[in-house]
Amino acid sequence: MGLSIAPRASWIDHLRSTVTLLVIAHHAALAYTAFSTFDPSVYILSTHPVVDKVRWPLLDFFVGFNDAFFMPLMFLISGVFTLTAIKRKGARIFMKDRFRRLFIPFILAVTILMPIAYYPAWLLSGRSGITSYLIDYFTVEAWPVGPPWFIWVLFLFNLLIVILPKNILTRPRKPIITLIVITVLLYTPAALLFGSYTWTGIGPFDFQKSRLLLYFGYFLTGAALGTSLDRHLKKWPWWMAAAVALYIIETFFIPEGSLPHIIIFPLITATASIAFLALFKALSNNDHRIWRSLSANAYGMYLTHYIFVVWCQYALLNIDVPAAIKFFITFIVSVAASWLITKNKSPRMSGGQLKQNLNLTMFF
Repeated sequence: MGLSIAPRASWIDHLRSTVTLLVIAHHAALAYTAFSTFDPSVYILSTHPVVDKVRWPLLDFFVGFNDAFFMPLMFLISGVFTLTAIKRKGARIFMKDRFRRLFIPFILAVTILMPIAYYPAWLLSGRSGITSYLIDYFTVEAWPVGPPWFIWVLFLFNLLIVILPKNILTRPRKPIITLIVITVLLYTPAALLFGSYTWTGIGPFDFQKSRLLLYFGYFLTGAALGTSLDRHLKKWPWWMAAAVALYIIETFFIPEGSLPHIIIFPLITATASIAFLALFKALSNNDHRIWRSLSANAYGMYLTHYIFVVWCQYALLNIDVPAAIKFFITFIVSVAASWLITKNKSPRMSGGQLKQNLNLTMFF
């Protein structure tokens, strides 16, 4: 397919930045959901490194809805400019760039940042000692990957798209219908075979069995559509209403793990993804300095936020306040701290400078 070098769409950067905020909120909520559990013998089997005694059941619905779409959407928008980048740089330079921007930060994150982030779980298990912790971390806990799992999987997808014949990435004539169909086809059989939430991997190279093909399908869809994605995004309120309605049906009327549940889940994924794409296309074309700064630092925020989330939750454990307040404190502190610690680009840059220097382009 022919490609033209199109200017970078600011709304895609804004959407990606917002999804990064949803990732931080998601992790900030996991200490306070009704379903959260902590296993002191092998803390990696817990739902989160820190689980508080106070809960806010409303967060269950936020986490559930968020989980249905935010990572597939992240892979889709990560693919949008991929073919353009390959054409501009050439395959060899493209992969060298991706190795430097994705794989090396992944290795640094899982060997330095994640051990810092998971240490409160070790303390909550009733143990202490840095040496004992590190031995347990890399052996018994099998080197927990945490949020950086997305980075190594994205690197893998970038490698595969370079290897794959480019003629398989034909731009679909009806991209919205195509996205809905491939979401169901790529998720439902895998979920029936492996279960909806099973993870596997070697060391930090973890992935979710039922979703790997779905993520790759979304990445390829984003790559195939490229900047032509814009003109297909309309009527976001209807798509959002459909996603919320499907989520309500799935949550309150269908048994979890049943075939109808496994079929409806990818429909929520597709409709919510389309809704957010269309929403930001319609409403997020401004170039405010806050958006610029957030876009410029979102990648660093993604890599570092987990430390602040987990340690803030740990610090709040013995403070007698409602879970809702703890959640908002954790979210605000984690956003502010991860933003400040990675902030290295001026929001007053010109558009051309920003395109050249965005940390976020590591995702592309």
